[in-house]
Order: sequence, then structure tokens, then C-alpha cells
Amino acid sequence: MIDLSEQITNNRELGASICLRLTKEINGLGFASADIQYHPNYDDAVFMLIKDPYTGEHNLTGYWYDATKKQTIGRLQFNSDGSFYAEYDVVKPHPTKPRRFVEGVTAWGKSGQIKSEPKLLDMPE
Repeated sequence: MIDLSEQITNNRELGASICLRLTKEINGLGFASADIQYHPNYDDAVFMLIKDPYTGEHNLTGYWYDATKKQTIGRLQFNSDGSFYAEYDVVKPHPTKPRRFVEGVTAWGKSGQIKSEPKLLDMPE
């Protein structure tokens, strides 16, 4: 049987690096510090093990919630093959590009190889 707390501990270092990368991605967009209330923090996530229907293995998945704990604002998933995917909501107009909207930021990869990018949308005319 897979132990949830052991999985959380085993992924803490990589998870903290992923959160730092997501935060750098958000900060790199040019928001004023007061514009962003919350940043992803590994220890703030609520974790569970979710069975992957394709592999049959369990993936450690964490969710971040807003202050009311009612709405999900991000997700971090460690897959059984060693890869991960994370997304974190920003949901604000781009601070320097008036015709763009920042939906969120994403990160993906494996240990030692973290890639990230913002999720931008065009503003409606």
C-alpha cells in the first residue's frame, strides 16, 4: 500500500522547486507585489493519491484553494513515471500588455528539468 505522507515527503524538494518556478513565472509578468495575493507553496497544497486509469499506478496530486477553501486555484501532479504537471491560476489582465489576459501559469517536466510558461489569452474587443 502506498503511504500518502511518505509520498508528500518524498516529493517535497521537487515540489518546492516547482512552486518557486511558478512564482518566478508570475513575478516575471510584471505584476505589482500587491496585485498577487497568493503564490503556490508546496505545504499549502491538499494532497491525495489518485489512481491513473491508464497505468493503474497512483499519482500524488495536490490542490491549492482560495482563502475560503471552496475554489481550486491550482494543481500539482506527480506522475508514476517521474514526470509532473502543475498549473496555478492568476486570472488578471496582463500588467504590461493591455490586449492580453493572464489565465495562469503552468510547469511540467521531470526532476532536474522544469519548464514553465504563462497561459495568456487575448482580451475580447
